[in-house]
Amino acid sequence: MAKGQNYAFDFYDGTFNFNADSSLFVPVSKDASAAAVNSFYAKISAGDYDQLISNLKTYQDKYHLNDWIYYQLIRKVAEQISPKSENYFRYTLYKWFLLNKCGYDARLAVGNNQVIFYVKNDEDISDIPFFMIDGKKYMCLNYHDYGKLFKEADAYKPVNIPIPEAKNQFSYKVTRMPDFKPEHYEEKKIEFSYQQKSYHFKLKVNEEVQSIFKNYPVVDFESYFNIPLSRETYSSLIPTLNENLKKMDQQKGIDYLMRFTRYAFLYEDDSENFGKEKRNAPEQTLISKYSDCDDRAALFFYLVKEIYNLPMVAVLYPEHLTIAVNLAKPVGNTVNYNGKQYSFCEPTPQAQDLKIGQVASKLKHLKYEIVYAYEPIKK
Repeated sequence: MAKGQNYAFDFYDGTFNFNADSSLFVPVSKDASAAAVNSFYAKISAGDYDQLISNLKTYQDKYHLNDWIYYQLIRKVAEQISPKSENYFRYTLYKWFLLNKCGYDARLAVGNNQVIFYVKNDEDISDIPFFMIDGKKYMCLNYHDYGKLFKEADAYKPVNIPIPEAKNQFSYKVTRMPDFKPEHYEEKKIEFSYQQKSYHFKLKVNEEVQSIFKNYPVVDFESYFNIPLSRETYSSLIPTLNENLKKMDQQKGIDYLMRFTRYAFLYEDDSENFGKEKRNAPEQTLISKYSDCDDRAALFFYLVKEIYNLPMVAVLYPEHLTIAVNLAKPVGNTVNYNGKQYSFCEPTPQAQDLKIGQVASKLKHLKYEIVYAYEPIKK
């Protein structure tokens, strides 16, 4: 009979069960210090944690969890053992310990009576602090918990504890959404008109998607353009779009998707909506009441990729992001990139009702850069 405490909680469409041996309950002061980190690690690493780590890894493999989703599981386990609201320092120590023992190179630094938690990652992340250690980059995982209280990075001194298992880089790429319980979805009705005909959609949306991305940083365009839809949302949208498009040729179908993305959702700039830049995954745009040009570009890209799988480029102006598609026959204004012509397809509402191959007049003379190019894999 295992001593300690048994826990079980829902994690998306599965249930995670684990036993925390009594040796894993380590008392910790609420005051963050290097001495307290060292003391915690000495005690817990002598404890019986193998079964818990094994359970975590098995669950990760079974459900094919990307690192970011897996980290949400580790957060929930830490919350069960040591609730965040009771002792934030202790809760962070458990997250750090579990992430390391699961093989990720995670570090702690302390200063200003704060504990800063960060993980090895060499991806292009633009809105959270990072630390350099021995020429390697570590992104901060708990910056959002401190916000304006976060000091300059040099206010925090790293706590160096060698952990042999902790070798792997952490990735923010989400290439597979978890499956959620179907009963956790709600129906969202969407309607838009195309060529004097009204189209109705009954989307299945799940607010849990928003919680997954609540503290998700601003990742590079390739990463966030390729975040897929969850199973239920996908099956409530893509087959309907395919049905609506089946009698249209390629150019008309792309025009339909462009106008669907442009007019089926309300527009609002991130700075007005959130007070800062925020990039939504395609499913978040379907859920949200408002979205801006970055969000529309990602959703339009996803729909074209899923339905037509054509080469595309993301075109970034100083204050606007749009998409251009490599059509069978180029239309209107095009971007030449690597020997191919891509026709502009504007998925965000503009002052003019732009057709394929038309660019907003305010953008025509501005410089742009190609920030992502998608090339379908030939099968």
